[in-house]
Amino acid sequence: MIAESLNMSVGSVFTIMTEDLKKKKLCARFVPHTLTTEQKEHRIASSEDLIAAADEDPNFLKTIVTGDESWCPEYDPETKRQSLEWTSLGKGRPMKVRASKS
Repeated sequence: MIAESLNMSVGSVFTIMTEDLKKKKLCARFVPHTLTTEQKEHRIASSEDLIAAADEDPNFLKTIVTGDESWCPEYDPETKRQSLEWTSLGKGRPMKVRASKS
């Protein structure tokens, strides 16, 4: 894609990217989803409330019923190879949110 847009050979572009610019291609690391600051704060507050309730009553945890109300199979049309991105040396792996089929 870069080679085509610059009208250069793939090998020349690769050499420039890796040797001159010190870039390398990394696959993105998939994360289930990203949370907003508000969502993170809500999770912390909820967890603190549960811990406080468990401290007050040792049987509290036995009263909790959990479940998953929806099934969302993972759906990711992008292949691992398609997620490759050029990154600078020392920079971490890029992250992509794993999409789910709705």
